[in-house]
Amino acid sequence: MADQKPRPKNPAGDADPLSRTAMGVMGLVCVAALALAVFLSNPSSPGAQTAAGTGTAAGGAAQVAPTGHTTEVAVGVSGFAFTPNRIEVPAGDRLVINFTNTGDQRHDLVLPNGAESGALAPGASATLDAGVVSADMEGWCSIPAHREHGMTLTITAVGAPSAAGGGDHSGHADHSGHAGHQAATGGPATAQELEEHAAAVEARDPVLPPADPATERHYTFTATEGTIDVTDTLTRAHWTFNGTSPGPILRGRIGDTFHITLVNNGTMSHSLDFHAGLVSPDQNMRSIDPGETLEYTFTAANAGIWLYHCSTAPMSMHIANGMFGAVVIDPTDLGAVDHEYVMIANELYLGQDGQSADASLLSALQPNAMAFNGTPFQYKAHPIQVKTGERVRVWVMDAGPNLPLTYHVVGTQFDTVWREGAYVIRGGGSGGGWGQVLALGAAEGGFVEFTPLEAGHYTFVNHALSLAEKGQTGVFEVTD
Repeated sequence: MADQKPRPKNPAGDADPLSRTAMGVMGLVCVAALALAVFLSNPSSPGAQTAAGTGTAAGGAAQVAPTGHTTEVAVGVSGFAFTPNRIEVPAGDRLVINFTNTGDQRHDLVLPNGAESGALAPGASATLDAGVVSADMEGWCSIPAHREHGMTLTITAVGAPSAAGGGDHSGHADHSGHAGHQAATGGPATAQELEEHAAAVEARDPVLPPADPATERHYTFTATEGTIDVTDTLTRAHWTFNGTSPGPILRGRIGDTFHITLVNNGTMSHSLDFHAGLVSPDQNMRSIDPGETLEYTFTAANAGIWLYHCSTAPMSMHIANGMFGAVVIDPTDLGAVDHEYVMIANELYLGQDGQSADASLLSALQPNAMAFNGTPFQYKAHPIQVKTGERVRVWVMDAGPNLPLTYHVVGTQFDTVWREGAYVIRGGGSGGGWGQVLALGAAEGGFVEFTPLEAGHYTFVNHALSLAEKGQTGVFEVTD
């Protein structure tokens, strides 16, 4: 019967201890011999590289033997592109890049191995050692938003063995202004956190003083870069004219001459574009390097509230980080009012703590915070005081950089609306019509006038209400 057949001897269970030890040693010898055979047959395998002390991280490119040859390449700049923007290098060659900034503003070149040129002024050069190239990689300009606007350098290792995950893109997530990408519906700061911060800081004075009698006006604008608190736990990059955003609000009359001195105390190129001037932009609005100064003179030929801003590319990034303001040139028939205020609408594209505007949100036109005069919710936390029966004029500018604005004051109507150089309504429209909004596109401006009749809290908003809820709202507190 089957259960009566002799069973084979179990070596592990029936052999003596000495025999078991001998068999264990033999097993280890076999494993070691197999590993040696793998190494000798394929020294480039990951296991072999690790054994030899030259392994790569999991998913990285396979190693190639150094050729002992050096490939040198000259790279320049044209607009927002490296020239050439693609380099082919034999796998195993050492790559040396001679980088010259042939553009018109400061740029740098950063490689994944940590080599970098530093920010170079136009015409300056630097040499970068990329080391032995064993896999594809990408270099980039690290100045905020330059990478997102196309300043990348693709380096292809010709003949390199393929590896899981493709070439070396280490550092790719370190886009300045992009690493902290946030969904437009969320972001790094909630509306409540923005409101709490607005309540804890002093609001910018919205009063617009009248123009003084001068006809020759001299101003110095100093470009600076730093950070500013957005909430108790979040800061953002803050690029400014004279340390504030918006910058100084200027005022004058038709025929006044404005003498502007721009001083660049930043670390990158900056410039200045006054929409109020009729001048050639070639020299007046050119970018200047850190430490440089530019003289800019224009005569105000026409009335309006005119935007000024840094015009160094990408302009959207410089404006989004705070480099904007306004000049009010009075219409010749401007009437008397009891209060004059200025509201400059702007968008915030908040990224990680201390970083510049999130370039992905910026290009997608998806701000995650909004403001009047630079700080979300500041005039909700600190209402503007007005008495019943007082006539109010509000100058409004949409600094953008991207989205339109419909300025509305809840509980009242506008008997006067002046937009982009002309009265839309004055003293009440024909047939008894009045206005409810001042509609402006990016860089447009105008003013509205109204008289609150009853005490109360008159909220003013961007009536694109999802944007108002992100901070573009305030209150006129009207008392008897």
